[in-house]
Amino acid sequence: MRTHSKETQSSLTPDLALEILKEGNERFVNNLKANRNLLQQVNETSAGQFPFATILSCMDSRTSAELIFDQGLGDIFSIRIAGNVLNDDILGSMEFATKVVGTKIIVVLGHTKCGAIVGACNNVKMGNLTGLLEKVMPAIESEQVTLVDRNGSNASFVNNVSELNVKLTIDRIRKESQIVQELEEQNAIKILGALYDVDNGKVDFFE
Repeated sequence: MRTHSKETQSSLTPDLALEILKEGNERFVNNLKANRNLLQQVNETSAGQFPFATILSCMDSRTSAELIFDQGLGDIFSIRIAGNVLNDDILGSMEFATKVVGTKIIVVLGHTKCGAIVGACNNVKMGNLTGLLEKVMPAIESEQVTLVDRNGSNASFVNNVSELNVKLTIDRIRKESQIVQELEEQNAIKILGALYDVDNGKVDFFE
């Protein structure tokens, strides 16, 4: 499988970009890999890059977007931070990826059993991590289903917060980046969330 060129990137629609990610995750779950020569892709991308997707995911060692979606060099912009939270630098990166480079889809990818979400649910305070985990608080406050055991030991509560954290992050992207919002309104890109299950490798998209 060859890496994307300017022509193949331009020909993709946001819906096709989503299908590529879905098909890649299906291969991953079934322990299949597309036939690609990574050294060849190094050579093919040496003069430029034309990725089709931008993925904001957690830094968790189990959640490498390239592996989860079976993609190669030059295929995706991978933005990783604990708890897949949002800040101005990440927004700027998304604007560069979509407006300048031309990616067709932004995916905010949360995951089950997320340590950052667990820490936020337990109100952990530790150095610079404190400020990062505070970015999860809106999702915790929005979770109205769980009435007891609202802490990191409750797996159901943690997963609910993880899903809400993804959805609220997407809301913020739309509100805080006029550039990304306009691209979505023009149907030039698609923005959606997803949750990766660390138990089985499957990605469920929120559509």
